[in-house]
Amino acid sequence: MTITLALSKGRIFDETLPLLAAAGIEVLEDPEKSRKLILPTNRPDVQVVLVRATDVPTYVEYGGADLGVTGKDTLIEHGGGGLYQPLDLNIARCRVSVAVRHDFDYAHAVRQGARLKAATKYTSIARDFFAAKGVHVDLIKLYGSMELAPLTGLADTIVDLVSTGNTLKANRLVEVERIMDISARLVVNQAALKLKREPIRRIIDAFASAIPKD
Repeated sequence: MTITLALSKGRIFDETLPLLAAAGIEVLEDPEKSRKLILPTNRPDVQVVLVRATDVPTYVEYGGADLGVTGKDTLIEHGGGGLYQPLDLNIARCRVSVAVRHDFDYAHAVRQGARLKAATKYTSIARDFFAAKGVHVDLIKLYGSMELAPLTGLADTIVDLVSTGNTLKANRLVEVERIMDISARLVVNQAALKLKREPIRRIIDAFASAIPKD
């Protein structure tokens, strides 16, 4: 009985490794060097599949993986239904924020009831946030280089993940509102939790004991 864990390359993968180590699991190949999309571990009953960050909830929900690690932002956009979410892993921490060009008076535009154009890949988060504030927005869905949108006049604002804020500064954008803090969550396929209860529960418990504290 093989347990399959879905991860995305980059920060989430790197910060999940210590949690896997706590569960006695070591990934045997470097995803940055290997061309494989399914990576073996030191345990014959555990494998890691590499998927795009936005696809992790889908793989877990529909049984392509038993467990996965994904950001809260991705879960909200996915909908999160049909997934068991036992743990906030407190890794890959950042925030979703509103940012504008340095010379754009966001507060004035909001006060005046202006209709804003907002570029984002987080359309659900942005829609809910602006609706709660009573701000009228036209959402423009983009998949990369969000910072370009205000610089080219495509949008007045962006809603995007912010970690250090250095990319915003480099492009003369300023963060004007913090929408929510984000961290990575462990998600589990509900059918797998019943069929493979013991091995999955052991991984969940090991992860829980190794979650980094603030």
